[in-house]
Amino acid sequence: MVVFELHQEKGYSVSKLCKAVEVSRSSYYKWLHRCPSDAEKKNEALAASIQKIFDESHGIYGVERMKWAVYRELNEVVNVKRVRRLMRSMGLKSEIRKKKPEWTKSIPLHISENTINRDFEASKPNQKWFTDVSYLFYGNHEKAYISAVIDRYDLSIVSYIISQRNDNKLVMDTIKLAMQKNPAAHPIIHSDRGYQYTSNDYFALKNQFGFKTSMSRPSKCLDNQPIESFWGSMKAEYYYRHDFDTYDHLINGIDDYIQFYMHKRYVPKFNGLTPSEYRSLAS
Repeated sequence: MVVFELHQEKGYSVSKLCKAVEVSRSSYYKWLHRCPSDAEKKNEALAASIQKIFDESHGIYGVERMKWAVYRELNEVVNVKRVRRLMRSMGLKSEIRKKKPEWTKSIPLHISENTINRDFEASKPNQKWFTDVSYLFYGNHEKAYISAVIDRYDLSIVSYIISQRNDNKLVMDTIKLAMQKNPAAHPIIHSDRGYQYTSNDYFALKNQFGFKTSMSRPSKCLDNQPIESFWGSMKAEYYYRHDFDTYDHLINGIDDYIQFYMHKRYVPKFNGLTPSEYRSLAS
């Protein structure tokens, strides 16, 4: 009640406050000394749990993901509307993504057709992989680069490497690591037309491991939506919210986030399972 809050925080007179809001003093004191109902007690306990989960997620959980977090961590089925109401009352709002920076075009050597053609459905692991390179800043505006491969089936990060150089080695090592982790896999790997993916080295890697290639159309970043979506999540939920003094600090931070993403970030469309849990079901 506003009378209680203003009296506690500002020290205003109860009598004057009651008169201002047209409430009798007896009604106010009756409300003040009432016993909370069972429903109120349950809401208070749930609110405390939601606050704890929200803090542990570093503030990235929205309503849908919070609903699954409550189910997974408290074994309690909660209506989305109730979660939304409680989060609003506590002022809990998930991080909003920042706009992705503009990318520059590169000159292609070996070009593949866009065989994926925005068909982002996969019926099993290692069927459709998506890969890209993004940049990260640390220290005194020094730049690092992260190359990653995501599996569209379960949104797992199959491999990733962080480097201070955006060169062919970064991309080739990322693909090699992904294939070494999945030696029987023969996926379609979709990328943009960046110079690493159109290079002779990448073409040779394709022949070595027997994967197929697919490439986005020029200036159509949504053709590579799965990995673009991951960059958006990683940067909004972690990278933009921290400062990194050193290169090692950056690497350790991204390592921690990807561990969280794989093993603790509940996915609503997977019925609240994490990417690693959903992937394990198919093994």
